Formats: sequence, C-alpha cells, structure tokens
Amino acid sequence: MAASGCVFHRTLTRSGPDKASSPAICRESLFVVDLQRYSRDQGSSVYFPQAVLQSEDLYDITLTDGDCRLRVTLDPGLNRLVERHILRSGAVLQNTTFTPAMTAQLPVSPEERNSYRLVSVEVKGQALDDYDGGQRWEWDSLPWFGFSKTTGPLVPLRANRKVFLPLWNNVDFSGEAWRETPPTEEEGDTEEEEEGLRPGVTVADLRDAFLSGRQRVARGAIQYQLIVRIVNKSHLMYYGRRDRNCECPYKVLLEVCDLTGSVCVVLWNSMCVSWYRCLKPGDIISLRHYRVKHLYQAERDDIEISVNSRNPAARIALLPESSVSPDCVPPAPTYSFYSSKDLLDCPNGVTCDVIGLLTFSGRLERIRSKDGQGAELLEYRWLRLEDGTSDQPIMVKLFATSQPEVHHKLHPLSVVVCTRLKMVKAAGRFFLMNTTYTQVYCTGLGHHSEMSYRTLQPVRLFLQWLKSQDEGQVLSRALIGGFFLYPPLPVSLETYMKDRRGDFGFLRGAELQRELEKLCFRERHTFCIQAAVTMVTYCRRGEEDQCLFWMDRSSSLSPSSSSPRPYAFCPHPSPSPSHPSSLLPFPSTSRSSLTPPSSSSSSSSVSPSSAVSQLVPHPLSHHRDRKSCRRKLLQQAETPKRRCPWVTLQPEQSNKTAVLFEASMEFLESDYADEDSTDDASSFVTCPPPPTFPRIAIETLTMRYDHERREEQAVAAAMGGRATPAGRFDSDHYYTLRLRALSDGVQLNAVFLPHSPSPLVLSHPNIWASILSHGAFSSHTPPPSPGDLINMAAQLTNQRLVCILEVCHLGGASTEVVLIRGFPLTH
Repeated sequence: MAASGCVFHRTLTRSGPDKASSPAICRESLFVVDLQRYSRDQGSSVYFPQAVLQSEDLYDITLTDGDCRLRVTLDPGLNRLVERHILRSGAVLQNTTFTPAMTAQLPVSPEERNSYRLVSVEVKGQALDDYDGGQRWEWDSLPWFGFSKTTGPLVPLRANRKVFLPLWNNVDFSGEAWRETPPTEEEGDTEEEEEGLRPGVTVADLRDAFLSGRQRVARGAIQYQLIVRIVNKSHLMYYGRRDRNCECPYKVLLEVCDLTGSVCVVLWNSMCVSWYRCLKPGDIISLRHYRVKHLYQAERDDIEISVNSRNPAARIALLPESSVSPDCVPPAPTYSFYSSKDLLDCPNGVTCDVIGLLTFSGRLERIRSKDGQGAELLEYRWLRLEDGTSDQPIMVKLFATSQPEVHHKLHPLSVVVCTRLKMVKAAGRFFLMNTTYTQVYCTGLGHHSEMSYRTLQPVRLFLQWLKSQDEGQVLSRALIGGFFLYPPLPVSLETYMKDRRGDFGFLRGAELQRELEKLCFRERHTFCIQAAVTMVTYCRRGEEDQCLFWMDRSSSLSPSSSSPRPYAFCPHPSPSPSHPSSLLPFPSTSRSSLTPPSSSSSSSSVSPSSAVSQLVPHPLSHHRDRKSCRRKLLQQAETPKRRCPWVTLQPEQSNKTAVLFEASMEFLESDYADEDSTDDASSFVTCPPPPTFPRIAIETLTMRYDHERREEQAVAAAMGGRATPAGRFDSDHYYTLRLRALSDGVQLNAVFLPHSPSPLVLSHPNIWASILSHGAFSSHTPPPSPGDLINMAAQLTNQRLVCILEVCHLGGASTEVVLIRGFPLTH
C-alpha cells in the first residue's frame, strides 16, 4: 500500500459521491515508467463509448511520482501521443487529468476497485535521459497505489486479454507470461521415457484415417501418442480483433515429420504462450489429446493437427532424442544453403538458407501491411552478409520473426544464419526476405552449437573463409543504422515510369503535408512531387553554423537580389532549442521541414544564383545584432578588409577551392558604432536574415561499428532507442535542398546524401542533373568538392524536377525527408 503522502493519494483520494466521480487534475510532475499495448475486445467500447471507431489499440501506462506507482489507461483520443513517440517511457507529465473507470479484470480486494483513465496530459520532454535497467529496477520496487500486493504478471485493464502486444509490431512476444521453460511434465511421461518411447499412431495413419472419413479421427480427440520432429517453426500470428473475446488470440504453425511423412501442427491461444519460446526446429515432441482437421486454405486435400488448451486440453512433451526408440526417431531437418555466388543464378521465389558475416545492420523501420487491411505496421531492417564466394553481398530485408532477443543481438561482425528466406528479384538486383517459417540465429547466444546445420559442407566452407579474414579490414567496412535504400531506383524517368506502370501518385504540397501528419513512429513511405529547387546547403553535422549555400535569386524577396555579387550575411543568433509541451492537438511536423508559401520569409535571404555564402554566427545579444543589421549595409567583394575580410572554409581536408566571405562584426560592435545612429535612415537598408533549415537527424547518419559500444549502437538503431551519437559516423556531411512544390508553392527541406553507401553507381559527369538522377556521385571519378558543387547549383535555376522522396517519421516533431531521385521534367 502506498504512503498517504504520495501525489496520487492527494490527487485521487476523494470523499463524497460527487467528488469520487469527477475528473481529478494532478498539477505536479509524474514520470512514465512503462507503456503496454493491447487490442480491444467486444467489451472495450463500454469503457470508451466515444472512441469506438478511433483505434484498434489501447494503452495501459504505469506512472510514478517517486513514492508509488499507478496503472491507468490512456484515453484512445490520446493514442497519437504514443504512436508518434511523444509519450514514452521516461517522459515527464504535467497537468494530468484522471477520471474514474471500470476495469475488465475482477479485483481481488476492495482497494483494487479504483481504476482510472488518463484523459488529458502535457508531455514535458524526456527528463529520464539516463533511463536504463538500473533506473527501471528502482521504479519496479515502489509500491502500487491502491494495491495491497500483486500476484502474477500484469494483465490489460480495459480488455479481457491475458497478454500484451509489443509497442511497435504484432509479431514479437511481450511480457513475463511467455514461458522460457516447458511446463512441468507429468510423472507418467517421465517413467515412459526411461523405457524408450514408441508412437501410438503415425502421420500416415492419421492422414489415411481422416481422408477416408473415419468418424473417430474426423470428429473426436485423438488419444494416441504422436512422436514427431519440428522441421520449421513460424512466427507468432496474432488474430485479435475488437469483435472477438479471446484471452490469447495467437496461433503458431509447426511443420513436423516422422518416418512416414510430414504434417502441419497448429498451436492455438494459450498453448502459444506456454510453448512458443520452448520449441525450436530440430526438437522432438510428443502430442496427445489433439484434433485432426482439413488443412486451412490448402490447394490439395490434406490435414492439419490442432493443438489447443481446451476442447480438448492437449498435452505436449519435449523429448530428448535418446528417449525415443532408435527405429522410431524422426528424420533430422534438412537445409538448403546458398552462397552469394549461388544466389546470382537463382530464379525468383526460391526458398533458401544463408550464412554470412554481418557487415551492415540497418535501423529498424516500419511499413504498412499489404494484406488488404492496411492497418498493421510491419517492422523490418536491412542486413548485409558476406561469405567470400563473390563480390556481391547477400542483402536481406528481415522482418520480425518472433525472436526479439536475437534481433537485438544482430551486431556487425556476427555470424548470422537465416533459414527459409525467399528470393526477390527487382530492378536487375536481388535480395532475400522472410517467409512464414524464417528463423534467425547469430553468435553471442549459443545458437550455432545447438543446430544441426553446423556440420554441413557449406557452413564448413564459410568458416574456413572466415578464419582467413583480417578483423581490421572487416571493421573498416562494418556499419550500423542510418538511412538506407535498396534496391536502388532507376536512373531515368522513363524506366521509373515503366516500373510504376505510369502511376506516380503525384501529391500537391498540401497533400504531402497531410500525409506526413498521418505517419506513425518509424513508419516509412515513398512520395512523389513535382518541385523546383530554391536553395542548396552543404553542412557537416555539429558545424551547421558554418555552411555553404546557394539560393535561387528568383526565390528571394529582397530587391537587392538582382545584384550579381556575393554577399556575406549578418547572422541572427537562433534561440536555443527547447522542449515545448506536447498538447492535443499537437503539430505533427516541424515548421522547418514543410512550410506554406506564406512562410517564405524564412528563406528570403539575399543571394544571387551564382553566390556561394558562409554562415558564421557570432555571440551577440539579440538587441545588438538587430541594431547592427539595421544600421549598416553589408559590403560587396571590394569592401575594405577591415569591414568584411575574406575567409577560406575547409569543410574537407582535400577541399581548398571554397573561398568565401565572412561577415566581420568587430567594426559594427565597437563603441563607435553608436555615433552613426543619427545618420540619414535612407542611407541604410535592413540586413536580410540567414536562411533557416533543419539540422540532420542523428538517426539519418550511418555509424561506423564500434565493438566497445555495440550495445549502445544497437539501442540507437532499435525502435524507441535514444537518438544519441554512439561512435563515429561513416559520413557526417550532407546537403539540404529546399524544394518548392510546383502545384501550390508549399516548401519543404529534403536531405540529399550523394555520398551514402550504395551499390556501384553508373558513370556520369557529376553535374547536378546527373547527380540527382542517379542519387549519388559517380563511382568512376572523384566526387566534386562541396564548394564546387555549390558553385554549380546555378544549374538548378528554373529547373522543374520529378522528386522521389523517402520519408520516415523519427518521433515527436521530427520527420526525415530524403531526396533519393530528382528527374528533370521536360516537355
């Protein structure tokens, strides 16, 4: 029981019937300890009648005031705070409003009858930046408000479910209810194992009896023991829906075999919770009290074995191979390992197994399901494996496989085995992706020593190649996280149109803005717009105050934009970033990423189309900076050096061609500057502000793998991980292009990464038109220096482009927009 002095006690303890049913507002700070997701059921509408059509998901939140803990349910109207990764573990909440609510679970004591839902809240940033396992243990040791004690795993508050879903996908398991060890076996089974087990029925017997129409097999539960070996195991399949009341709406497919044949075994509901984590391909199991049914959606007349926890209550036992009679031992699983050389000649759709050295592990992202429902988000990441048989790496688009602990360990330099992958050929390239039965094994978890594939010839050949590799050379090309695109898009508009069958799905600028607001956390989508480039900037991460940029003179609103000479700018110091409160309704995209035409003043800096300028802010107060800009016209190239000296910016060690202006403020900052304040105002003009643009997100940049910081890097690339630099970046310089939609003038900033790691790029002249069409510099010639490329940006003046944008929501108000192709649009 929580102390009477805790915040929850002061806020939620009322007297009288009216106060007990009215909303309670907590003005003090609360911390989010945990978020748990589950799907609604038929009874959930009773608790949220106004939200029947708003969301399929519900969220229970564990809050703490530092003295005790409280579990509440988030009102579905606030779900977007979670879906956009604003409300998350470690967040600080203020002005939190609670209302009393019923619970779907029966209380075991009078104190536990109190239940609440959270109907409004202000999210005040992320105070617990050091939120880790140790901090979590401290919160877990706090008492519960209104509870005398807790027994067993926590269950959802507003639905009759027994397990929670992961926050970001429906495939992995989540929570303590999922057993890692088999349920306790009965004594009778143990005694039988000592004598050697023989099956009471075979797969062939069951198939023949069922298909011949024998009633005992077709309608009743089978008591005879079936001994089989697991050949393949599927990922978890969740089928929970709002119109179904099922406590554990899961099923799992097992391909099993004995000496007479193979069959599909289906585990249902709580059998999945009890057994899924305990079983793996290669294990031998015995089954009793199961049913035989027609194989679901089968192309031919076949059977499946249904294993459920009731009607009847099936019995499963995990058997050591030594306990089965030698003449009854099922055959071992078979594998079809393909090397990277073998894959070059494989047809589309082939199922294969691969082994390789992991040299790139991409960040986790999500895409919308294409199964027709359009609701589920599928989580995936890209892997690059090398096996030494060819120069072509093995690219794997790996979706969740219900092995979250394995996916978390997919660090570069791991030896990874992926089974039951499917070949996909597209755009003249190939990659592998999941099937229903895909499983992943990697070093660091002891998997390889337990699997029978370790003795196969392809695996032995790979291990011989691995021993010959130099670790330093492998480390030099080992990468993790960041933006990644595969396979690369075509380099011509005609080919791209053919691949899309002529359907671009062009969006207006305002339509694109609405689509960005719909994205959920780490959801990725491709969009097409017609646009013109009005500004190009070159920056290094962490040095955004020293940038090269070019601006189209026609996009400037200043009358002096017609001057052909370069200007140095009088920069205004930007306010320090803060963490504003997130209220509903809250902005979904940052203003700097997408702006309507009326906001073009932010990009009205004077710069002729041939100008290359440098932004160098100075530590001036806002008052002095504004006064200086109002009083003096910035001088042109022939201005005396004491007013505007020449400077050289060297963003790269090899770049010595970018000679730029720097606005020297020493003369204007001197005490004598105020003496000119009585001059005729007509002799001065207002200094234009520097152009503003968003800084690149840390999640966009690929990191060089650092073995000492591998856990930190893995967290940064995972879903919900902290966006903190965890080692060196593969490349920390980038370009930002400001695009103006031709349809309605809406502007947005898109990152352009022509130096990002990608397959071999065809030879091209490294001018802007070819660089944008290929999405990268030519790999056959040295890339142009940033200064030269900015100087060439005048080639983009009045050029209409078909822009292909890859967009990924990174959480909160941060949306990554990457320009991957810019095809010139001709009549």
